[in-house]
Amino acid sequence: MVSDVQLALECGVSGVIMEVPASHHLIEKAYRWPVERAIEASIESTRFAHENGLKVTFFPIDATRSTMTQLLDDLETVATNGYVDNVGLVDTFGVCSPHAISYYTRRVRERLGVPVETHFHMDFGMGVANTILAAGEGASVLQTTVSGLGERAGNAPTEETVLALLTMYGYDMGIKTEKFTEIARLVAELSGVRQPANRPVTGERLFNVESGIIATWLKNSGDDLTEPFPYRPELVGQPQPEAVLGKGSGVDSVSIWLGKHGIHDADTSDIEAILVEVKGRSLAKKDLLTDEEFLDIVREVMPGRVS
Repeated sequence: MVSDVQLALECGVSGVIMEVPASHHLIEKAYRWPVERAIEASIESTRFAHENGLKVTFFPIDATRSTMTQLLDDLETVATNGYVDNVGLVDTFGVCSPHAISYYTRRVRERLGVPVETHFHMDFGMGVANTILAAGEGASVLQTTVSGLGERAGNAPTEETVLALLTMYGYDMGIKTEKFTEIARLVAELSGVRQPANRPVTGERLFNVESGIIATWLKNSGDDLTEPFPYRPELVGQPQPEAVLGKGSGVDSVSIWLGKHGIHDADTSDIEAILVEVKGRSLAKKDLLTDEEFLDIVREVMPGRVS
Protein backbone atom coordinates (compact mmCIF):
# COMPACT_ATOMS: atom_id res chain seq x y z
CA MET A 1 0.00 0.00 0.00
CA VAL A 2 1.08 3.60 -0.57
CA SER A 3 0.74 4.18 3.18
CA ASP A 4 3.35 1.46 3.82
CA VAL A 5 5.76 3.17 1.44
CA GLN A 6 5.23 6.49 3.25
CA LEU A 7 6.17 4.86 6.55
CA ALA A 8 9.27 3.35 4.96
CA LEU A 9 10.29 6.76 3.65
CA GLU A 10 10.00 8.19 7.16
CA CYS A 11 12.48 5.53 8.32
CA GLY A 12 15.05 6.77 5.82
CA VAL A 13 15.46 3.49 3.91
CA SER A 14 16.88 3.34 0.40
CA GLY A 15 14.64 0.55 -0.87
CA VAL A 16 11.61 -1.61 -0.13
CA ILE A 17 10.47 -5.16 -0.75
CA MET A 18 6.82 -4.87 -1.74
CA GLU A 19 4.74 -8.00 -1.17
CA VAL A 20 1.51 -8.73 -2.98
CA PRO A 21 -0.44 -11.98 -3.37
CA ALA A 22 0.35 -13.40 -6.81
CA SER A 23 -1.76 -16.54 -7.23
CA HIS A 24 -5.30 -15.57 -8.14
CA HIS A 25 -6.78 -18.23 -5.88
CA LEU A 26 -4.93 -16.79 -2.87
CA ILE A 27 -6.10 -13.27 -3.71
CA GLU A 28 -9.71 -14.36 -4.05
CA LYS A 29 -9.94 -16.96 -1.26
CA ALA A 30 -7.48 -15.81 1.42
CA TYR A 31 -7.67 -12.02 0.96
CA ARG A 32 -11.19 -11.96 -0.49
CA TRP A 33 -10.14 -9.33 -2.97
CA PRO A 34 -10.87 -9.11 -6.69
CA VAL A 35 -7.66 -9.76 -8.63
CA GLU A 36 -7.84 -6.29 -10.14
CA ARG A 37 -7.52 -4.71 -6.70
CA ALA A 38 -4.20 -6.46 -6.03
CA ILE A 39 -2.80 -5.44 -9.40
CA GLU A 40 -3.96 -1.83 -9.09
CA ALA A 41 -2.52 -1.54 -5.55
CA SER A 42 0.79 -2.95 -6.81
CA ILE A 43 0.97 -0.49 -9.69
CA GLU A 44 0.11 2.48 -7.50
CA SER A 45 2.48 1.65 -4.63
CA THR A 46 5.49 0.61 -6.74
CA ARG A 47 5.20 3.76 -8.83
CA PHE A 48 4.93 5.89 -5.68
CA ALA A 49 8.00 4.20 -4.16
CA HIS A 50 10.04 4.79 -7.32
CA GLU A 51 8.93 8.40 -7.66
CA ASN A 52 10.19 8.96 -4.11
CA GLY A 53 13.63 7.57 -4.84
CA LEU A 54 13.29 4.06 -3.41
CA LYS A 55 14.64 0.91 -5.01
CA VAL A 56 11.74 -1.52 -5.50
CA THR A 57 11.94 -5.27 -5.21
CA PHE A 58 8.56 -6.68 -6.20
CA PHE A 59 7.71 -9.79 -4.18
CA PRO A 60 4.80 -11.87 -5.57
CA ILE A 61 3.56 -14.06 -2.70
CA ASP A 62 2.71 -17.66 -3.63
CA ALA A 63 4.08 -17.22 -7.15
CA THR A 64 4.82 -20.94 -7.57
CA ARG A 65 1.15 -21.87 -7.15
CA SER A 66 0.18 -19.55 -9.99
CA THR A 67 0.09 -20.63 -13.60
CA MET A 68 3.22 -19.46 -15.41
CA THR A 69 1.28 -17.47 -18.00
CA GLN A 70 -0.84 -15.70 -15.40
CA LEU A 71 2.18 -14.90 -13.22
CA LEU A 72 4.27 -13.49 -16.06
CA ASP A 73 1.39 -11.43 -17.44
CA ASP A 74 0.65 -9.92 -14.02
CA LEU A 75 4.34 -9.18 -13.35
CA GLU A 76 4.69 -7.46 -16.72
CA THR A 77 1.57 -5.39 -16.07
CA VAL A 78 2.95 -4.15 -12.75
CA ALA A 79 6.44 -3.53 -14.20
CA THR A 80 5.04 -1.62 -17.18
CA ASN A 81 2.41 0.49 -15.42
CA GLY A 82 4.07 0.72 -12.02
CA TYR A 83 7.78 0.19 -11.38
CA VAL A 84 10.06 -2.78 -10.62
CA ASP A 85 13.83 -2.80 -10.06
CA ASN A 86 14.09 -6.45 -8.95
CA VAL A 87 11.63 -9.33 -8.83
CA GLY A 88 11.51 -11.91 -6.06
CA LEU A 89 11.21 -15.53 -7.12
CA VAL A 90 8.87 -16.50 -4.31
CA ASP A 91 8.07 -20.09 -3.32
CA THR A 92 5.95 -19.27 -0.28
CA PHE A 93 4.95 -22.85 0.48
CA GLY A 94 8.13 -24.61 -0.67
CA VAL A 95 6.22 -26.51 -3.37
CA CYS A 96 8.44 -25.94 -6.40
CA SER A 97 10.71 -28.84 -7.34
CA PRO A 98 14.37 -28.39 -8.29
CA HIS A 99 13.48 -29.62 -11.78
CA ALA A 100 11.07 -26.69 -12.20
CA ILE A 101 13.00 -23.94 -10.43
CA SER A 102 15.51 -23.40 -13.23
CA TYR A 103 12.70 -22.98 -15.75
CA TYR A 104 10.84 -20.63 -13.42
CA THR A 105 13.96 -18.47 -12.96
CA ARG A 106 14.72 -18.31 -16.68
CA ARG A 107 11.18 -17.38 -17.67
CA VAL A 108 10.91 -14.53 -15.15
CA ARG A 109 14.30 -13.12 -16.12
CA GLU A 110 13.51 -13.34 -19.84
CA ARG A 111 10.09 -11.74 -19.50
CA LEU A 112 10.94 -8.92 -17.08
CA GLY A 113 14.58 -8.24 -17.95
CA VAL A 114 15.43 -7.22 -14.37
CA PRO A 115 17.55 -8.86 -11.64
CA VAL A 116 15.81 -11.58 -9.66
CA GLU A 117 16.03 -12.61 -6.00
CA THR A 118 15.24 -15.97 -4.41
CA HIS A 119 12.87 -16.54 -1.50
CA PHE A 120 12.32 -20.27 -1.04
CA HIS A 121 10.77 -22.15 1.87
CA MET A 122 11.66 -25.57 3.28
CA ASP A 123 8.26 -27.30 3.52
CA PHE A 124 9.54 -30.18 1.36
CA GLY A 125 13.21 -29.66 2.22
CA MET A 126 14.02 -28.22 -1.23
CA GLY A 127 14.83 -24.61 -0.32
CA VAL A 128 18.63 -24.90 -0.42
CA ALA A 129 18.72 -26.90 -3.65
CA ASN A 130 16.24 -24.52 -5.28
CA THR A 131 18.24 -21.48 -4.17
CA ILE A 132 21.45 -22.87 -5.62
CA LEU A 133 19.83 -23.82 -8.92
CA ALA A 134 18.25 -20.38 -9.21
CA ALA A 135 21.65 -18.80 -8.52
CA GLY A 136 23.03 -20.92 -11.36
CA GLU A 137 20.38 -19.38 -13.61
CA GLY A 138 21.45 -15.87 -12.68
CA ALA A 139 19.58 -14.97 -9.47
CA SER A 140 21.71 -12.23 -7.95
CA VAL A 141 20.24 -11.93 -4.42
CA LEU A 142 19.60 -14.96 -2.21
CA GLN A 143 17.19 -14.42 0.66
CA THR A 144 18.08 -16.84 3.48
CA THR A 145 17.80 -16.98 7.27
CA VAL A 146 20.16 -18.13 10.03
CA SER A 147 19.28 -21.75 10.90
CA GLY A 148 16.41 -21.53 8.42
CA LEU A 149 14.12 -19.73 10.87
CA GLY A 150 10.82 -18.75 9.32
CA GLU A 151 7.16 -19.60 8.94
CA ARG A 152 6.28 -23.31 9.20
CA ALA A 153 9.38 -25.28 8.10
CA GLY A 154 11.30 -22.06 7.61
CA ASN A 155 13.35 -20.49 4.84
CA ALA A 156 16.46 -21.67 3.05
CA PRO A 157 19.17 -21.72 5.77
CA THR A 158 22.01 -19.28 5.28
CA GLU A 159 24.67 -21.70 6.52
CA GLU A 160 23.75 -24.60 4.24
CA THR A 161 23.31 -22.39 1.19
CA VAL A 162 26.59 -20.51 1.60
CA LEU A 163 28.61 -23.62 2.46
CA ALA A 164 27.25 -25.58 -0.50
CA LEU A 165 28.04 -22.73 -2.89
CA LEU A 166 31.55 -22.43 -1.44
CA THR A 167 32.54 -26.11 -1.28
CA MET A 168 30.53 -27.70 -4.10
CA TYR A 169 30.55 -24.85 -6.61
CA GLY A 170 33.68 -22.91 -5.64
CA TYR A 171 31.70 -19.69 -5.23
CA ASP A 172 33.03 -17.56 -2.38
CA MET A 173 30.70 -14.71 -1.37
CA GLY A 174 33.13 -13.39 1.23
CA ILE A 175 31.03 -14.62 4.15
CA LYS A 176 33.02 -15.73 7.22
CA THR A 177 31.83 -19.32 7.45
CA GLU A 178 33.87 -19.90 10.61
CA LYS A 179 31.29 -17.74 12.42
CA PHE A 180 28.34 -19.96 11.44
CA THR A 181 28.19 -22.06 14.60
CA GLU A 182 28.58 -19.06 16.88
CA ILE A 183 25.79 -17.09 15.21
CA ALA A 184 23.51 -20.12 15.08
CA ARG A 185 23.87 -20.58 18.84
CA LEU A 186 23.18 -16.87 19.41
CA VAL A 187 20.08 -16.91 17.22
CA ALA A 188 18.80 -20.05 18.97
CA GLU A 189 19.26 -18.38 22.35
CA LEU A 190 17.63 -15.11 21.33
CA SER A 191 14.74 -16.70 19.44
CA GLY A 192 14.07 -19.55 21.85
CA VAL A 193 13.89 -21.96 18.91
CA ARG A 194 15.77 -25.17 19.60
CA GLN A 195 17.70 -26.77 16.77
CA PRO A 196 18.26 -30.54 16.30
CA ALA A 197 21.67 -31.81 17.37
CA ASN A 198 22.28 -33.25 13.90
CA ARG A 199 21.35 -30.09 11.99
CA PRO A 200 23.63 -29.63 8.95
CA VAL A 201 26.62 -27.30 9.46
CA THR A 202 25.87 -26.13 13.03
CA GLY A 203 24.35 -29.11 14.88
CA GLU A 204 25.89 -29.72 18.31
CA ARG A 205 26.62 -33.40 17.61
CA LEU A 206 27.59 -33.00 13.99
CA PHE A 207 31.25 -33.87 14.58
CA ASN A 208 30.57 -36.52 17.21
CA VAL A 209 31.47 -39.97 15.92
CA GLU A 210 29.39 -42.86 17.26
CA SER A 211 29.71 -45.37 14.42
CA GLY A 212 32.48 -47.86 15.09
CA ILE A 213 33.67 -47.90 11.49
CA ILE A 214 33.92 -44.11 11.34
CA ALA A 215 35.72 -44.07 14.70
CA THR A 216 38.31 -46.28 12.99
CA TRP A 217 38.55 -43.82 10.11
CA LEU A 218 38.98 -40.97 12.61
CA LYS A 219 41.67 -42.87 14.51
CA ASN A 220 43.61 -43.81 11.38
CA SER A 221 43.24 -40.55 9.46
CA GLY A 222 44.92 -38.30 12.01
CA ASP A 223 44.77 -34.70 10.80
CA ASP A 224 43.30 -35.68 7.43
CA LEU A 225 39.78 -34.89 8.63
CA THR A 226 38.24 -34.81 5.18
CA GLU A 227 38.55 -38.61 5.17
CA PRO A 228 35.87 -39.16 7.86
CA PHE A 229 34.03 -35.83 7.23
CA PRO A 230 32.91 -33.80 4.19
CA TYR A 231 34.69 -30.65 5.43
CA ARG A 232 36.88 -29.63 8.33
CA PRO A 233 35.00 -28.51 11.46
CA GLU A 234 36.91 -25.24 11.80
CA LEU A 235 35.50 -24.14 8.43
CA VAL A 236 32.14 -23.58 10.14
CA GLY A 237 33.37 -22.83 13.67
CA GLN A 238 32.71 -26.32 15.06
CA PRO A 239 34.95 -28.02 17.69
CA GLN A 240 37.28 -30.79 16.66
CA PRO A 241 35.76 -34.27 16.14
CA GLU A 242 35.19 -36.49 19.14
CA ALA A 243 34.48 -40.21 19.37
CA VAL A 244 31.39 -40.78 21.53
CA LEU A 245 30.05 -44.02 22.98
CA GLY A 246 26.68 -45.44 22.05
CA LYS A 247 24.93 -48.42 20.56
CA GLY A 248 26.77 -48.00 17.25
CA SER A 249 30.28 -47.90 18.73
CA GLY A 250 33.06 -50.34 17.87
CA VAL A 251 36.32 -51.62 19.34
CA ASP A 252 38.28 -48.55 18.21
CA SER A 253 35.71 -46.34 19.95
CA VAL A 254 36.50 -48.14 23.19
CA SER A 255 40.25 -47.96 22.53
CA ILE A 256 40.03 -44.20 22.02
CA TRP A 257 38.11 -43.76 25.28
CA LEU A 258 40.50 -45.99 27.22
CA GLY A 259 43.40 -43.91 25.93
CA LYS A 260 41.59 -40.72 26.90
CA HIS A 261 41.49 -41.98 30.49
CA GLY A 262 45.12 -43.15 30.49
CA ILE A 263 44.36 -46.89 30.28
CA HIS A 264 46.74 -48.52 27.80
CA ASP A 265 47.02 -52.13 28.94
CA ALA A 266 43.61 -53.48 27.93
CA ASP A 267 43.77 -56.59 25.74
CA THR A 268 41.39 -57.61 22.99
CA SER A 269 39.09 -59.56 25.29
CA ASP A 270 38.87 -56.62 27.71
CA ILE A 271 37.96 -54.24 24.91
CA GLU A 272 35.33 -56.59 23.47
CA ALA A 273 33.78 -57.13 26.89
CA ILE A 274 33.66 -53.37 27.50
CA LEU A 275 32.08 -52.85 24.06
CA VAL A 276 29.28 -55.32 24.81
CA GLU A 277 28.44 -53.42 27.99
CA VAL A 278 28.66 -50.05 26.22
CA LYS A 279 26.17 -51.14 23.57
CA GLY A 280 23.80 -52.69 26.10
CA ARG A 281 23.74 -49.70 28.42
CA SER A 282 23.40 -47.22 25.58
CA LEU A 283 20.43 -49.15 24.20
CA ALA A 284 18.81 -49.23 27.62
CA LYS A 285 19.50 -45.54 28.17
CA LYS A 286 18.57 -44.53 24.59
CA ASP A 287 21.44 -42.07 24.65
CA LEU A 288 25.21 -41.77 24.62
CA LEU A 289 27.26 -42.75 27.66
CA THR A 290 29.02 -40.27 29.92
CA ASP A 291 32.61 -40.54 31.11
CA GLU A 292 31.51 -41.83 34.51
CA GLU A 293 29.23 -44.45 32.99
CA PHE A 294 32.12 -45.65 30.82
CA LEU A 295 34.49 -45.81 33.79
CA ASP A 296 31.91 -47.83 35.75
CA ILE A 297 32.01 -50.41 32.96
CA VAL A 298 35.81 -50.43 32.97
CA ARG A 299 35.81 -51.01 36.74
CA GLU A 300 33.55 -54.02 36.28
CA VAL A 301 35.48 -55.56 33.36
CA MET A 302 38.99 -54.59 34.53
CA PRO A 303 38.88 -54.48 38.35
CA GLY A 304 41.60 -52.42 39.97
CA ARG A 305 42.54 -50.51 36.82
CA VAL A 306 40.45 -47.44 37.66
CA SER A 307 40.22 -45.82 41.08
